[in-house]
Amino acid sequence: MSKRDYYEVLGVSKDVDKKELKRAYRKLAMKYHPDRMPDDKDAEEKFKEATEAYEVLGDDQKRQAYDQFGHAGVDGQGGGYGGGGFGGGGGNFSDIFGDAFSDFFGGGGGRAQNGPRRGSDLRYTMELTLEEAVHGVEKQIRIPTLVACEPCDGTGAKEGTKPKTCGTCHGAGQVRMQQGFFAVQQTCPTCRGQGTIVENPCSSCHGRGVKEETKTLSVKIPAGVDTGDRIRLSGEGEAGAMGGPTGDLYVQMTVREHKIFQRDGSNLYCDVPISFVDAVLGGELEVPTLGGKVMLKIPAETQSGKTFRLRGKGVKSVRGGITGDLLCRVQVETPVNLNSNQKELLQQFQASMKGEKHSPKKKTWLDGVTSFLKGMQ
Repeated sequence: MSKRDYYEVLGVSKDVDKKELKRAYRKLAMKYHPDRMPDDKDAEEKFKEATEAYEVLGDDQKRQAYDQFGHAGVDGQGGGYGGGGFGGGGGNFSDIFGDAFSDFFGGGGGRAQNGPRRGSDLRYTMELTLEEAVHGVEKQIRIPTLVACEPCDGTGAKEGTKPKTCGTCHGAGQVRMQQGFFAVQQTCPTCRGQGTIVENPCSSCHGRGVKEETKTLSVKIPAGVDTGDRIRLSGEGEAGAMGGPTGDLYVQMTVREHKIFQRDGSNLYCDVPISFVDAVLGGELEVPTLGGKVMLKIPAETQSGKTFRLRGKGVKSVRGGITGDLLCRVQVETPVNLNSNQKELLQQFQASMKGEKHSPKKKTWLDGVTSFLKGMQ
């Protein structure tokens, strides 16, 4: 049976570089490897075919001979699966697959863990009032964390002793395991990837090298922060292992809802109730801001929902820029708990309001309703 073109087998063009060639072969080998599909003879044949193609095209000399003479120029040189293993120019199998097969077969793969390692970062959620977020504040927080054990200086070994190099992995933190066709790296089961073993544990930390503590920190919150902003306190996280650097602490901001104001970026919003008389005749009323009280002038014939802008009475963002505004939306209140005399006066007032000139929106609304009802007929 004639062999297929090696470039066709790997699904690559004839000008493919080594990097793309290796990627194409790796994809096919992962898909058709017999250890993953043990009962599929067709997959095994495809794996053999791809392996043979890669062993030839992956070697410069063999590839040159194949390009010039075809299969006749390389017959007998390809190793193939079951025909001598991955020899010749195909390279070491682990070089092709890296950590991928190590992970597939349960190994940790990758580098040893016996060197200094950075400590974990911590996160603290700080709840602020709107006033604290806008003006800034300094607060103290208590953080449970891991710190380096002082008696053993973070080594985990009893004072006067040192951790011993692991005899299983010889300090590498990894061991080489043979699983069927593959040689893979796994975390050393003896030292659990540390590379060292503590034979005489420190009595203070019991060999861990770190201790649990609760520390109090003073945190300065700058003016203008908002929900979602965070502050990084460098070196205030958990202690590193084996003398590694300490992690960081991230303080995440959450601003509580305010009884009066709602914040949107640099602007503040609030609803201001006004009486029916103030809406009709106009007037002045006192409204609050985060900087104190100010007078808001209400012009005559103000409609409910009208918004007034008080410039510069909002928030200056922590990121800079101009200070935002306070936008006050007036809500005209309907009088309640009226006595008989007040009701009579309103009835007289209503009787005097003949025509639609006193209700600017009424005619437009009625016209819209009439048009809508006609459209439904």
